[in-house]
Amino acid sequence: MTKPSTATRYVALLRGINVGGHARLPMDTLRGLLAAMGGTEVRTHLQSGNAVFTHAKEDPDVLAAELERRIADDSGLDVACLVRTGTDLRRVVESNPFPMDGVDGSRFLVVFLSGPPPLDKLATLDQDSYAPDEFRPGEREIYAHLPGSIRNSKLAARFTDRWLGMTATARNWNTVARLLELSEA
Repeated sequence: MTKPSTATRYVALLRGINVGGHARLPMDTLRGLLAAMGGTEVRTHLQSGNAVFTHAKEDPDVLAAELERRIADDSGLDVACLVRTGTDLRRVVESNPFPMDGVDGSRFLVVFLSGPPPLDKLATLDQDSYAPDEFRPGEREIYAHLPGSIRNSKLAARFTDRWLGMTATARNWNTVARLLELSEA
């Protein structure tokens, strides 16, 4: 089926679901909720809250708020959602300030944010003390290369909602690339 010309392709990024047995939200439920709010061509990727869909509405923030409400009403979960257009996801990939030659995509994060990165807070991080981990702010994301381990990275642990003062959800580069592929299919 082809994408309707009046619909925009979106990517939904849910924070903190199905991680370590907490905040369980089956992907078929997520697909159903997106369809119930008017989404079409709904597909999910992995079990951690990634969905691609088309919708006639043009405001990703309105779609994110509606999805958060529907998840709360349906499952009782308080799940933060960020929604980006496929075009914006393309911008995220093309604006990556790191050369990716030889980089393990599973150890490279894009931290998606609900607004511009708080440059004042990021400036307080002494990058040398986190080496070899490093980061660069983007437009509404932070790129972080964590060559040792994401799980044990002290730098990655800083990129939380609480510290940043806004909604943040991270995806590794392999997932970002796959979501871009799905959004352009």
